[in-house]
Amino acid sequence: MKGSRTKARTRAVEILFEAEQRGEDAISVLARRRKNSEQLFGAYTEELVRGVALRKGEIDEAIQTWSRGWTMERMPAVDRTILRLGAWELLFNDEVPDTVAVDEAVGLAKSLSTDDSPSFVNGVLGRLQTVKPTLIEAPEDEEDDDAEDVIAARENAAVPRTPEDAPGAADSPARDADAS
Repeated sequence: MKGSRTKARTRAVEILFEAEQRGEDAISVLARRRKNSEQLFGAYTEELVRGVALRKGEIDEAIQTWSRGWTMERMPAVDRTILRLGAWELLFNDEVPDTVAVDEAVGLAKSLSTDDSPSFVNGVLGRLQTVKPTLIEAPEDEEDDDAEDVIAARENAAVPRTPEDAPGAADSPARDADAS
């Protein structure tokens, strides 16, 4: 039996995938689904969708930088969506342990995508996990800041422009560029 957060992740992937396929804003897709469906969407599904939607540019830049030879456009759409969700949990949600964020994303890839997708998702998120300290610098006293101040501080965090800029980058596994 799947846990409630695992179900929330699956629902968030569905919403994010639909939004991308339709060329719509993910938050609007979530609102429409809530209005027109009997399916329940919990708080964590909403947090995931909003988090990915609000940080999509930063997330895509990180994924693009660390996916080694794979452009965002070349990735299967479902893998791209799973990577965005996993990267958001890994980089911006301190309540989820890094290993859980990676493992859950790999699990989504196993159930929703191709046979090669779990290792690809694991490789990209594994590299992000390794370089996370260079990507995100938390504010000094996050407890005293409101959410907007936290977001502004994180938006100003340095993002290495190439994989060579980050510590340990040479040791990370890469996906075979010839695989499809």
